[in-house]
Amino acid sequence: MSSVLSARPTIEAPRPLLAANERRMTPVRHIPVRVIESQVLLDGSRELVIAHQGQSYHLRLTRNDKLILTK
Repeated sequence: MSSVLSARPTIEAPRPLLAANERRMTPVRHIPVRVIESQVLLDGSRELVIAHQGQSYHLRLTRNDKLILTK
């Protein structure tokens, strides 16, 4: 008598479908953030111009000691 091995198909659990606007999460590499005191940036003045990609941004210190960044 010969024995016949029956091959059972392997059934995998269905993978969840992602919506069109969803992305799979990838691990994020944590890079330390530099901290610079505003007094160091302003160096005694009340306004600083930051050049970024050909544009000028103005960092201003208000009378109430708040910072405002404008383009």
